[in-house]
Amino acid sequence: MSLTEANTFKEVAVVMGSDSDLKTLQPAVAILDQFGISNEVRILSAHRTPKEMMDFAQMAESNGFGVIIAGAGGAAHLPGMIASLTTLPVIGVPVKSKALSGIDSMYSILQMPSGIPVATVAIEGGLNAGLLATQILAVNNTELTNKLKTYRSELHDLVVKKDQRLKEIGAKTYLEKMS
Repeated sequence: MSLTEANTFKEVAVVMGSDSDLKTLQPAVAILDQFGISNEVRILSAHRTPKEMMDFAQMAESNGFGVIIAGAGGAAHLPGMIASLTTLPVIGVPVKSKALSGIDSMYSILQMPSGIPVATVAIEGGLNAGLLATQILAVNNTELTNKLKTYRSELHDLVVKKDQRLKEIGAKTYLEKMS
């Protein structure tokens, strides 16, 4: 499937339990947009809107999604509940919580029972969730694979430039210029 054909539907669903999670998931949306991957962003709470969440998850594949990114904080049941209702890959993004700084969210998403996997990125790892979704979609998409290779090459070049600059001006001046 070409990237053009794939854009006739929403390839990635980005869902969250609360609108307060949007700040964490916005980097995922931004990187998906950068790669030209169509996406749909939703608020679906596993606890406050369970029927809507279930309907969404059960219909996700027939609605054309290929990957679901689900961010959640606190009890963080959303990624696991969605994964239990679809065979699509689900990427869980632990959202930093007030009580335990996201450790609670991370453990909740990580500790899925055997048979219902959820890929889990770092706490507040929206960017990596978007990149992982891109990598999953790129498995059968040469154009997307090439875009990922270019992205990685640009990251490489950026670090090389920073290293060169650090060597030229020294650590103290480099830190001052960073401020």
